[in-house]
Amino acid sequence: MIAVAQHAGVSLGTVSNVLNRPDLVAEATRERVNAAIAELGFVRNDTARQLRVGRSRTLGLVVLDVANPFFTDVARGVEDMANQHGLAVILCNSDKDEDKEAAHLDLLAEMRVRGVLINPIGTSDGRIKALRDRGTPVVLFDRRGDSSVECSVAVDDVLGGRLAAQHVIDAGHRRIAFVGGPSTQRQVQERYNGAMEAIAASGTNAQLTVIAAPAPDVVGGRQAGDRMIAGAELPTAVLCANDLVALGVLQALSRASIRVPQDVAIVGYDDIDFAAAAGVPLTSVRQPRQLLGRTAAELLLAETAPGKHEHQQVVFEPELVVRDSSAT
Repeated sequence: MIAVAQHAGVSLGTVSNVLNRPDLVAEATRERVNAAIAELGFVRNDTARQLRVGRSRTLGLVVLDVANPFFTDVARGVEDMANQHGLAVILCNSDKDEDKEAAHLDLLAEMRVRGVLINPIGTSDGRIKALRDRGTPVVLFDRRGDSSVECSVAVDDVLGGRLAAQHVIDAGHRRIAFVGGPSTQRQVQERYNGAMEAIAASGTNAQLTVIAAPAPDVVGGRQAGDRMIAGAELPTAVLCANDLVALGVLQALSRASIRVPQDVAIVGYDDIDFAAAAGVPLTSVRQPRQLLGRTAAELLLAETAPGKHEHQQVVFEPELVVRDSSAT
């Protein structure tokens, strides 16, 4: 700023006022200072100013797997809301690794971000509490939180699991497999619980067999599908914990010349764009992905605004989108 002040022939205080409180500066002086800024190519260092006033212009977003399109869509919703408020988003990928998640949270705290949005690993409660204790607000997304200490935005995954299972039961399926993992992830467990509720309430002899996927992605789904095919009896319907796993199962069945849905019906979860574009378009339980991200960011901004704040737990309802993979 010294060079700008010298070039414009004004004081440092005048340059500061032009940048921060231009209404206090006469128009002719403002024009002279702005011309000097343009000629010198001056770019203000906003970081120090933000730290002085305690109002960072960045939000931290920590996701489990940035390669999963579900989280890409959530991030888009977060960014849309942040952009409306002149904020930037720092995207961090925990890759489902506790050490990576902890390192990201420490770095975001050091950067004094305005707040953090996180889809936490199952054992993250202590790390999140430590972040809050440092004075950084945290909002959970895709997971329900504790109403006494935090805001959260989630989808009713028990209902989603029920919708998926009820769909295949109504179609006459009785040998049903649930493919997903890890079971320590709350979303996976809740989707399984919902499927079990639908089976228990159906009054049929339907059975649900669990086949663990080594990872919640296409490769993991393909490996689970191969094990399923090698089993003693092939299920007639497969419920998958997410669409990537479902796409992997679909690949395994196709390679084994097992027809979908004639021999085995498949239902995914999330309804990412790839679900509708698959070789056999996937039936899937749709989550409002971008809305989830926008709402989580909105809650975080409300929490960081001046005034009294009450924590909210927003829960959206999923919907079943039926396509060819389970058509009867």
